[in-house]
Amino acid sequence: MSTTIAAPRLPKSGQPTQPSVKRFSIADVKATGAGLPNRYILYALEKWGKTSLAAQAPKPVFIMTAGETGLLTLIDNGLPETPHFPEATTWSDLLAQVNALIEEDMGYRTLVIDTMNGAEKMCHEHVCNRDYAGDWTDKGFMGFQRGYETSIPEWKELLTALDRLRAARKMSIFMLCHTAVRNFKNPSGPDFDRYQPEMHKSSWAVTNKWVDCILFGAYDTTVRVTEKAKDGTPTKGKGIGGQSRIIYAQRDAAFDAGSRVNLQSEIDMGSSPAEGWANFIAAVKAGRATGTQEVANG
Repeated sequence: MSTTIAAPRLPKSGQPTQPSVKRFSIADVKATGAGLPNRYILYALEKWGKTSLAAQAPKPVFIMTAGETGLLTLIDNGLPETPHFPEATTWSDLLAQVNALIEEDMGYRTLVIDTMNGAEKMCHEHVCNRDYAGDWTDKGFMGFQRGYETSIPEWKELLTALDRLRAARKMSIFMLCHTAVRNFKNPSGPDFDRYQPEMHKSSWAVTNKWVDCILFGAYDTTVRVTEKAKDGTPTKGKGIGGQSRIIYAQRDAAFDAGSRVNLQSEIDMGSSPAEGWANFIAAVKAGRATGTQEVANG
């Protein structure tokens, strides 16, 4: 068990003592995990079905960021009624809604944030108004891209609050995000384009390290080559198919993905949101079982 001991006083009179330091023993060493649910981020192409899929999560409650009220439209058009806060129109609204879940046990098991790029936009607006008098020009927020860096402590405040929620209420965090095609700076060869969450690189770098599973939702599309260069290299193609929805859970040159849950590389989303969620949860359970078996066989 850890104990606290006082650090020795400095020899010169009048100087403050050092802060107390902890002494650890073998009793502090643990082999178990924290027993907390996972943190997911799903980014996907427009109208792929991010919101309807997340609504299938166990006892969900949605936080809708400014302008991201697709859940309401889905409910109006047949999606079963799904608990949600009022649309968060400011950064303060968003943090207050997360804190409400921390402070009061509402019986929910999954928090869905729709969307994280919407939350990021509100964070930037908050910082621009607070620190740069609402000036988005090079004389203010955009000068040397400094506004994005100034926003990182605020962004970390949200992630810290989400971790507090996980610990206090044992809630899974399921975050949705739009998709952008960005140029990837390749240190080992030519640069290339790839799909990434539609977030600024600064806040995405922090989120990427924090989240447990990065999931990319797309369609299973086959490309038939229609033109080739003289050396046989394909130069033009035609997309075929594109009806079946897939979640990609492992990194690829074409997109950002990855998981601490040992998920398979592709998860078929089936023909409905309910089937898609069932397939996803089955993949999570299989990943945990496979990871346990690999450790046992190691």
